Formats: sequence, C-alpha cells, structure tokens
Amino acid sequence: MLLPVPGGTPSWYQWDGGDLTLYLRIQPRASRDEFAGPYGDRQYRIRITAPPVDGKANQHLMRFLAKAFGVAKSRVELLSGGSGRDKVVRIPRPVKFPIPEIDAQ
Repeated sequence: MLLPVPGGTPSWYQWDGGDLTLYLRIQPRASRDEFAGPYGDRQYRIRITAPPVDGKANQHLMRFLAKAFGVAKSRVELLSGGSGRDKVVRIPRPVKFPIPEIDAQ
C-alpha cells in the first residue's frame, strides 16, 4: 500500500533508483490523449482515444507514455491492470517529465 511521503509528495508515483512507477486510472475512448491530473490521492488520470477492446487501449497507452517520457516503447512495462482501468506502469530512466508534479531524480 502506498502512503503519502512526508513533505507532500503525491503517492501516485514513486522512484526506484532511476525507474519511475506510476499508479494510473485510464479513461479510454476520450476525445484526445492527455494527462488529466490526479485522481483521488493514489492515482493519476490519463485519457486516451483508443477503445478498451482487444488490448488496443493498453498498446495505445504504452505508446503515449513512451513518447511523453522520451523512452522506447519496448521499455515501458505494464506491471498490473491489463484488463481494467486501474494500472501500474514502470518507466525505466525517463528522459522527459510531462507531468509537472513529478520531481526528476
């Protein structure tokens, strides 16, 4: 279970060495791909245009995150949530930081 870190760091992301783990809530079939902001205390909402059919939303999410964080698509790893809207994703050594709340490490 994730708990807020003293000092106000959001609990929807954490660093493990240089790897970033994100706790996400995905909204498929959106009008555009975007980082939509925190979803409660423990997740970050991302809207994507792909439908949640035959893994298309997951594939689209991995491409979106890879481009946004400046890493290869093959390096973005879905740790859990393959068939639901709640997902845990690991991004090894991100180059860019499209979400302002994430402190680069």
